[in-house]
Amino acid sequence: MEAITRGNRKETAIVRFPTRGPVVVQVAREAAWLRTEAALLRAIRERTFVPVPPVLAAGTHEGVAYMLTAYVAGSDLHAAFSTVDSATRRDLAGWFGRALARLHDAFAFDAYGRLELGESGFTASQSDWDAWFEEYGMRAIDRLPAVFDDLADDLRGLVAEPPDSEPTPRLFPWDFRPGNALVADGSVTAVLDWEAPLAAAPALSVAKAEYLVADWYVDDPTPLRAAFRAGYESVRAMPAVDPAHRAAAIAASAVDSAGRVTNPRYPPVDREAAVAFHRDALESVLASV
Repeated sequence: MEAITRGNRKETAIVRFPTRGPVVVQVAREAAWLRTEAALLRAIRERTFVPVPPVLAAGTHEGVAYMLTAYVAGSDLHAAFSTVDSATRRDLAGWFGRALARLHDAFAFDAYGRLELGESGFTASQSDWDAWFEEYGMRAIDRLPAVFDDLADDLRGLVAEPPDSEPTPRLFPWDFRPGNALVADGSVTAVLDWEAPLAAAPALSVAKAEYLVADWYVDDPTPLRAAFRAGYESVRAMPAVDPAHRAAAIAASAVDSAGRVTNPRYPPVDREAAVAFHRDALESVLASV
């Protein structure tokens, strides 16, 4: 058995057998979260072209939730994204745009926030978009370390006025990025880590994915942004992405679940360079207002 450090709310391992292919086992104490993730993986496979691991079994045993998925071969795209040629990188950015648009087309909901699996399907609990977006953005800004304090008030002012007017809630795969994808021969073979999915305005989801795909790995993100957006627009109309969406998305991406500043690029830069990267992005958003 090979343990994998992936995901914040569950333990994951690859289990290999002498007479059959390997499987991935995930366990968690939060049964509702893992049950929701298993159902979402099945629905994504049914409704979209986005490759996700097939769910073999899911349930609860002695108070511990479990999910078994097929093992999908491929290289970590996080490592490969910086080393492939620029044309392949643009193709991959376009794929992420198309995939996100297809997910938005395939999944619409009645409310915003954390999705859970109920008797009638996936449900969320927040009916007020303005309140949910402000809470999401404020929480992300409040988690930024002290080195961002001089930007915090202006950022809070941005997210306090949500730009959308009751947008249709769509699937928000909040960690949709090369670091959660596997690739082989230049094609994505699987997108991993769908835990704790959300429903939100498509513009917020676009802003976050664009930052993690186009900005994260290269010095000049302009070609990758164009490819990502062209990919999205090949499936559905691009939502209007406002500075408030970008501010919330960048702030949420800048700190991980343990409160550490996240490190862009591959190999990852050190903390000082990471802080500078996120600060530059947030300052650019504020300057655009």
